[in-house]
Amino acid sequence: MAKGEGKVIAQNKKAGFDFAIEETIEAGIVLLGTEIKSARKGKVQIKDAFVRIRGGEAWISNMHIAPYEQGNQFNHDPLRSRKLLLHKKQINELVGKSKVEGAAIVPLKMYLKDGYAKVLLGVGKGKKKYDKREDLKKKDAKRDIDRAMKERSR
Repeated sequence: MAKGEGKVIAQNKKAGFDFAIEETIEAGIVLLGTEIKSARKGKVQIKDAFVRIRGGEAWISNMHIAPYEQGNQFNHDPLRSRKLLLHKKQINELVGKSKVEGAAIVPLKMYLKDGYAKVLLGVGKGKKKYDKREDLKKKDAKRDIDRAMKERSR
């Protein structure tokens, strides 16, 4: 876990496979009452989520937070766009890095820190198919080495 990180609510493991993450930024997120209650129960999915900069503000789209079971008719829309809380300097930095061809801003993790919901954003370039295959080969080789070391230590 990163320094100061609290309870992890959701992780985007697919992002590490699809993107070569170069930098990470922590951002707050604006949630409604029923959304934070649902998030505290772990009913969040960020696999298909992405970040867009609109009007000088960062917005996260396609992040699914399930409706709160004890909510009433004022329950939230599960797929609505949510505003991210970043400093103007951080937003300008993200804009500059996302202008590079093939670059994207994706959420890596959502967690609670000191009672507040935070999102760890990753800025990275999309991997090509051959890069993904190479990563799988390295992962398999590492697993084989670890297995052999474990057998040898017995």
